[in-house]
This record gives sequence, C-alpha cells and structure tokens, in this order.
Amino acid sequence: MNRFLLIILPVFLLINVTTLRADEGMWIPMLLEQLNEKEMMDMGMRISAKDIYDINHSSLKDAILLFGGGCTAVIISDEGLIATNHHCGYRAIQSHSTIEHDYLTNGFWAMNRTEELSNPGLTVTRLVRMEDVTAKMLQNTNASMTEKARDSVLKVNANTIKTEAEKDSHFKAYVRAFYYGNEFYLFVTEVFKDVRLVGAPPSNIGKFGGDTDNWMWPRHTGDFSLFRIYTDKDNKPADFSENNIPYKPLYSVPVSTKGVKEDDFTFIFGFPGSTQEYLPSDAVEMITQVQNPVRIDLRRQKLDIYESFMNSDQQVRIQYSAKHAGLANGWKKWIGESKGIQKLDGIEKKQDYEKRFTQWAASKPANTSLLNEFEKTYNQLSPLQLQLIYLNEAGFGIEIVRAARNFSALAKILENKNAKEEDIQKELSRVKQVLTDFYKDYYPPIDKKVMTTMLETWRKNVETESLPPIFGEIAKKYGNDANAYAEMVFQKSMFSDGAVICGFIDNFKKQDFKKILKDPAYILADNLVQHFSKNIQPIIAKTEPKLDSLMRLYMKAQMDMEPEKRFYPDANSTLRIAYGKVKPYTPRDAVFYEYQTTLDGILEKEDPNVYDYVVEEKLRELYKNKDYGKYGVDGKMPVCFIATNHTTGGNSGSPAFNADGQLIGLNFDRCWEGTMSDLMYDPDQCRNIMLDVRYFLFIVDKFAGAGHLVDEMVLVE
Repeated sequence: MNRFLLIILPVFLLINVTTLRADEGMWIPMLLEQLNEKEMMDMGMRISAKDIYDINHSSLKDAILLFGGGCTAVIISDEGLIATNHHCGYRAIQSHSTIEHDYLTNGFWAMNRTEELSNPGLTVTRLVRMEDVTAKMLQNTNASMTEKARDSVLKVNANTIKTEAEKDSHFKAYVRAFYYGNEFYLFVTEVFKDVRLVGAPPSNIGKFGGDTDNWMWPRHTGDFSLFRIYTDKDNKPADFSENNIPYKPLYSVPVSTKGVKEDDFTFIFGFPGSTQEYLPSDAVEMITQVQNPVRIDLRRQKLDIYESFMNSDQQVRIQYSAKHAGLANGWKKWIGESKGIQKLDGIEKKQDYEKRFTQWAASKPANTSLLNEFEKTYNQLSPLQLQLIYLNEAGFGIEIVRAARNFSALAKILENKNAKEEDIQKELSRVKQVLTDFYKDYYPPIDKKVMTTMLETWRKNVETESLPPIFGEIAKKYGNDANAYAEMVFQKSMFSDGAVICGFIDNFKKQDFKKILKDPAYILADNLVQHFSKNIQPIIAKTEPKLDSLMRLYMKAQMDMEPEKRFYPDANSTLRIAYGKVKPYTPRDAVFYEYQTTLDGILEKEDPNVYDYVVEEKLRELYKNKDYGKYGVDGKMPVCFIATNHTTGGNSGSPAFNADGQLIGLNFDRCWEGTMSDLMYDPDQCRNIMLDVRYFLFIVDKFAGAGHLVDEMVLVE
C-alpha cells in the first residue's frame, strides 16, 4: 500500500536549475571527499571528509544513530548517553507515564543508572560501513528483461550480498536502491536493543508551542530527550538484562557552548526518510491541489474529535497525546507544502524544465517518448488517488479496524486444515502482544466518533461505484446512518474491549475463529482489505513494472543530459549529510525573521489559559533571576536557531555541527514556508529549525538539576 502511494506519483524529473545551490542536497557520506569536501571547506568547514566518514578509523559517523525506525540520535558521551528529540522519544516517555507518574507533563530525570527505564522494542542502529555494490547487483540482468524478471534477479543478488556481509558477525546488512535503480549501496549496521530512558523535560518545555507552533518560526521548543545504550560485557548488542553495561562507543561528539552567529557554516548528519525532489509538474499539481486538500480535511476532522475528548479527560490526554501529535504533524505540513509550492511557482518551473528536456531528448530515440509514456501511465493511476486517501485516512485510520486486521495472518494460517498448532500459538502470541500495547492507549468513545465522521465524509465525497461494498450494507440496513452503524459495531464487536479480545486469545480454540469472522469490526476491516485487493491492486500490478522501468531510464537520461551536474539521490532513510549556513529569512512582504530565538520569547508567548503556552514555574524563576549559568550570553538564554540545511522527516533528532565538527544543536523541524522542500528546495524560504545545544544543557543542568549528565559530556567552551 505505501509503496503504491509513492509509485503513482512517479519521481522522475530533476530540479529545474542546472547548478545546485550549495545549501541543497542530502549527500552520501562515503562520497563526500569526491563530491562535496571542497565546497564544504569553501563555505567554512575546518574538518576533513574523513573526519566525518571513515571506515578504517573512528569518525563522526560512528556517533550517528537511527533512533527507532524514523528518527536520528547522537552519542554525546563515552558512556553511551545519546540525545534525540523529545518528540522522537515521546512514545517511550508516554509508555512510562501514568496519572501518578506523569512523565509527559512533569518530565523525567534518572539521577543514577538504576533509575533509567528500559524500553522493550526500542532499538538504535549504527552504520558500520557502506559500499557501492551496483556491479554485483546488476549481474545477470540485461536491458531486454521484463521488470518482473529483473526484480527477481535483483532480489537474489541482494540476498547473496547481504548474507556475505553478515557472515560470521553480529552485524545486520541491507541493500538500498539509489537513483531509482541505477545504483545500489550495501549498508552494514550494528543494532542495539537495550536502550533506556535517561531524561526528558516536561512537555511545557519539550513540546512548548505544541501543535500551534509546529512547523513555525520563531520557535521556542526544548525538543530533546536523553537515552542510554546498554550492551553485554563485550560491548556487543544484547537484549535487556540487569547485567548489561553502558555502551563504549567508537566516537562520541564534543559539545560546543560557543554558540552560532549569522553565516556560520553548519551541517546536519542523520537519516532523512523520504523526499520526492524529482516529480513532474502533473504530480506536484495533484499533490498540492488534489491530494493535500482532502488529507488536510480528513485530518482536521479527526483532530477536532481527539481534542474534544482530550481537553476534558486527563487520562485520555495522556493516552492520545502521541496519536494527536502524529496526525497534526502531517496535517500542518501538507498545508505549508501546498502554500510553498504555490508561492514558488513550482508547477510552472517544473513545466519549464520538461520543455527543456523534451528539446534535448528530441535527438535521442531512446528518450524521446519517456515523458509521453509517463503521462499515459500516470493518467491511468491518478483516478485512484482519492480512493486511496480515503482508504488510508478514513478506513484504516479507524483504530478498531487496525486492531481487527491483526487477525488477518491467523485467518490465512487457519485456512490450512493441516495447520500446525505451534504456528497457531506463535501467531496468537504475536497478536496478543500487539493488542496489549494497542489497548493501553485506546479509548472507544473517540474511535466510535471517528468511525462515524470518517464513514460519513467518505460516502459524501466519493462516487458510489468507487466505495467499498460495506457502504452498500450501511445504506441498506442503516439508511446511510453512519452513526447507527458505528453504534452497532462498538456494541457487538469484541475489539471494542481490550480485556474481552485478550481473554478470547488466551482461551482460543480453532473452532472459535468463526467468532472473529462474524465480528463486525473484523468484517469491516476485511471488507476494506478486499476492496483494495480486488479494485486497486490489479491496476498497481499492471502499471508498477512499467513505472519502475520508466523512472530508471528517465533518471539515467537526465544524468546524460547534464553530465557536469552533481546529482544527489532522494532521501530513503539512509545516512546523509546536508550542509548550509545560519541565516534569517523573509517569508512574506514586510516580514523579517532573525536566525535566533531566546528565553525572552517563551515568556512573551506565555498564556496560562492555553496549554501550548504554559510556562514552568521554575523556568520562569530562572529567567527572572537571569540564572543561566555558563550557557547564557549577554544576559540572554538562546533557545533555537535556523539554517539553510536541506532536511526532512527522519532528520528529527539529527545533530547539527559547526565547522569543527562540534555539536551545536539538534534538528527538529522546518519552517512552514519551506515545507515544500520535500518536492522542491528554495534557498530563500527553506530553513531547518534546531534546538540550540546551550538551551539543552541549561535545562539539564540548571532546570532539572541533572548536572551529572552534563559532566559525562566533553564541553568545548
């Protein structure tokens, strides 16, 4: 499903300027010396590319971690202490929070190692090395192969490369495609499984400004949390054990307290998730003018429901804080993205580039028809966009539907009359674990209201013939009354009560599965899955191979068209470098934003009647007394700053470094006016937002009284 959503928006056109701005790009670390070192030094960098990435000696890359599955973290002490964003550690903080011990609201600080909290399932991953394996991957492939045959060969080759890389080691390896299958790189990693919560500020600091300030500048958010990696006695990854010891890293970063000034060189080192810089004009138009408005509307409706319940119940607020933040993040980003593309005249610029490519390709028979073929294929797929958005946001966005889908794998196992009991029990154990976690933060009244609202909106905005069959039943039995249907589901479904469904699992016998098959929540979930399988998947199966082939050929053609240009690959959750400078910006007429915010701004925003702007009493006292310790400057306490580094999701928690490779901040957001940078980068509007490391140190030391953690770090003053 996710793959399809990306594919029907083919990523096939490179940016429409011949020369990249120095600020633009997410660069491959092992190629820095070849492609970027000179430019980085010309911009002010004082370390070498080998100081950043080296597989023969410890280097900066050894301190950069993939945090969980979608953030970045950095090692800041030789005792395995790591820093990431507060919002990256949010679920871990939430999982330990109760009404009696509300760490989300009040913060958490381990004053010794025994107080650090384990987080089952949380991992951090270090890159050991990467390698260009393009030649190995393309063995036994040829231009005349079908895309299906080519994919089969690539899978075999990738598995061979992976197996060889992991041989006789505890490392994990994978191969990723770059430039849409024109190049391939091997990544060998080390995965740590015992990661413990060490510290987190109160949400009024770590999430100050909340959803109101999300994606906005000026920003005053202390967005950080602290964890520690533990290993076995041999410094190797291990499952949680009381006998584990703090990790001794190959490299831990020095922390600078010197601060930043305008035009300072900076670079971000992390794991950007996904960008689509090379989309055609038709795709950008559809994203910003068709997709985004629908997604924004659906998310806004769900957010309104969440908020109405969260504002009146403290327990529900704790349960749904992370879910609300996840929904709001995309909602606001899509708004800014559409506005940014419009202001940039992005669609028109893409069209201009397409004209230039067409002129170049006219004398290249192999490339002449590429754009036309894309257009034909794309037009076949585009009508499915609305269906897919509603299926994902309005269908699978209903929590009880997601809970019921967990039984799909068990259903397939039980289809086999000779299914082994051990396979059944193994799957039941998996489902039990997933649902136990799910129901911890589940509130049925919210979900019932979401179901009613989503189904009603879906029915009103999609043609009847394109709706899943379940809507026919709702029309026939309930007169299109989505509320009446939702009432029935939640009254009769086992999935509306976690204790009931978990008890069912505990006492499960094969013949009991018929109860699941008759459960209204499972019926709804299965209906949506079948709708996708019968009406959408077949189209994907026909067009996906063609798009894969076209995208690969087009990428190669563009490189041929501009042989002197440095092409950076789209983000794909692999380790990258983005560099730029600290700069202010002007988002609109007569508005100018400085590059730095201070604690003054927090007190200026303070509003005790607005949850996002409540200021901690101790923080107010420190401000009143100007008690900033060694972290303030000229009577001010710096909080956040901005620069022109090209970042995206996944860069949350990414360390920001100065010209000497010293930590100066943690990346956590982008300015709203520049959120279109996933589609098109604009150096005048695109700014990444970073927590100033001095504010981070101030909160740990002066606010929390956890100076022992600062003592672990190497501070450069």
